[in-house]
Amino acid sequence: MGAECYIQKVERLLITGVAGFIGFSAAKRFLADSDWEILGIDNLNPYYDPRLKAKRLEILSPFPKFKFEKLDIVERHGLFEALKTFRPTRVLHLAAQAGVRYSLENPYAYSSSNLDGFLNILEGCRNLSVEHLVFASSSSVYGANTKMPFSEKDPVSHPLSLYAATKLANEAMAHSYASLYGLPCTGLRFFTVYGPWGRPDMALFKFTRAIIEGENLDVYNEGNHRRDFTYVDDIVEGLVRILKNGPAVADASWNSQAPDPSTSFAPYRLYNIGRGQPEDLMEFIRIIEKTLGKKAKINFLPKQPGDVVETSADVSSLERDFGYRPQVSVRDGVSRFVEWYTEIYLPLSKAS
Repeated sequence: MGAECYIQKVERLLITGVAGFIGFSAAKRFLADSDWEILGIDNLNPYYDPRLKAKRLEILSPFPKFKFEKLDIVERHGLFEALKTFRPTRVLHLAAQAGVRYSLENPYAYSSSNLDGFLNILEGCRNLSVEHLVFASSSSVYGANTKMPFSEKDPVSHPLSLYAATKLANEAMAHSYASLYGLPCTGLRFFTVYGPWGRPDMALFKFTRAIIEGENLDVYNEGNHRRDFTYVDDIVEGLVRILKNGPAVADASWNSQAPDPSTSFAPYRLYNIGRGQPEDLMEFIRIIEKTLGKKAKINFLPKQPGDVVETSADVSSLERDFGYRPQVSVRDGVSRFVEWYTEIYLPLSKAS
């Protein structure tokens, strides 16, 4: 009897926003697995230090199964051409205009990237019959909710920033495509992701820089915040589990008389992805101080428009369905970030 021949399927994964913090971290993890071929796209906009984005791509470029194209998801013709050429089986959509506070200054950047751009992604996935679209939402969608921890089963109809409103719109848009066209969609509400190669506009980055340089550290709402800080490797582990374990499916028990917002009669799911253990902001700052061996010069300020006071993720659904269990403590995560910041980012930021 002749030997049987087994052909291992190679998944073709499109990652949008691949030069961004989470996109880069996810791509690096997937490229370590021989079963994945990746096309990464990014418009490399100057929202923050472009040298950081360039360095991330420099790390990814040697992988033989990685290809990068500089593309803006808003430009649908270029996007559709790239999709038709690559023909992804799965899509991880992370490209977006990020930041709550910046949405107060430049709202049109959010309508363009987060609404028009997301529509282009949905259309591209529909036309190519993509097996699974996993897209980034945000804990910001909980807005004025104060019931803790935040659950995907709770209604979210009171966003406090335009950024949050666009992410809430993304969830609704994805559901419409899941319902109309059977496009399997999974939305992930990220909770305050931090770690090496992070974004300079995020809290840990800003706090570390201010303490090292001896500058005043602006702390809003007099420090009365709690955040569900989540280490990037835990986030990526969740992404891997979701993309490897099959697409979203219809919930046979979904009840239209008492609709659960996190599931549907269509192939659509919503999950929180966080650590599930919120930290007081002032304690977070104390951990950074201890790690650096230097005290912060704190400048207490009033609450900023659009900010929520507390975030806390109920991650029980993600744990039940995918075995998701965050492993990295805030203390260990801050230590790893500070090591990266001092050894890699500081020399990079000082280079001409």
